[in-house]
Amino acid sequence: MFFDLNKLKSRRSQQAGFTLLEIIIVLALIGLILASVRYTVFTGNVEKDIEKEVKRLQVVFNMASDYALINQLELGLRIDGDEQSYQFVKLDDDEMWVALDNQKHFDKVFFTQGVTLGITLDGFMWEEDDSLFNNRIFDDELSVSNDGVVIGNEEDRTPPPPQVFILSSGEISPFELQIRYESQEINQEPFEFVLEGRDTVPLKMIKPDDV
Repeated sequence: MFFDLNKLKSRRSQQAGFTLLEIIIVLALIGLILASVRYTVFTGNVEKDIEKEVKRLQVVFNMASDYALINQLELGLRIDGDEQSYQFVKLDDDEMWVALDNQKHFDKVFFTQGVTLGITLDGFMWEEDDSLFNNRIFDDELSVSNDGVVIGNEEDRTPPPPQVFILSSGEISPFELQIRYESQEINQEPFEFVLEGRDTVPLKMIKPDDV
């Protein structure tokens, strides 16, 4: 039995090229994902760094309120206490909460290095298992229901709704967001910043020394 070496080499080249193409596609997808998220990095004075991040969120939240009002969109702020992240989302035409595309300042932000996020709504601490679907947040014309939630594979599940609503009327749902830092170092005392929203922007920032 004879083998055509030229054909074999050609076949190997095609296989290698296809594998390389797969790698390029995967790297491109990873790049797109990383481009839509931002990770906080603390250097030097951690409290000052976190205060800077809290001020940034305060400003971006105000921008989101203006964006919702100008474009007549219903927006929201989703806090993930497991990932220690926050993300601005919008209600699309199918009444699904989706990320704001092509809006760099509304990218998802991940906190790192000892930061935990907590949110209080109407005086009650939010738990990840809680749901806003049982509450009448919007009227019948703009309803939010859990009919699209599917129990099954993680990728098939509908993303949870935001805890904070930023309405096209200029109103926001009341909330308190706690950004707490606890270091493993003995000489570093834990501290907490709070962002407080009451009906309309701007948000109020409460520093550790103000408590």
